[in-house]
Amino acid sequence: MARPEDHSCGLGPALRVLGGKWRPAIMCELHDGSLRFGALRRRIAGISEKMLFEEVRALEALGVVRRTVIGERPAHVDYALTSIGLELNRAVRTLAEWGAAHGPAATSAPPSRRDTHPAPPG
Repeated sequence: MARPEDHSCGLGPALRVLGGKWRPAIMCELHDGSLRFGALRRRIAGISEKMLFEEVRALEALGVVRRTVIGERPAHVDYALTSIGLELNRAVRTLAEWGAAHGPAATSAPPSRRDTHPAPPG
């Protein structure tokens, strides 16, 4: 059953996966390959161990992150994006590029100057 916030354009499900402060950062750090938990934590400034654990588990449950236990001694755990995680991450990277190029101007301009194009007739 569709949720009321599921828009016909598909943004609802994508935004639920990306929801929160840390998930986009986790996905960005995993874009180029798998990382151990400690390495992932060091790459994301300000995230606590508990929060990282909760968020990677949630992303794993959503099917965008894969957790692999490596049975070496000592054993360790690697985290990587799944194929659908990589697909979603490509879209996230496009948004990040837009934010880097236009974010400061878009968020600091007075509201009357943000909308330089007339609204489409509707």
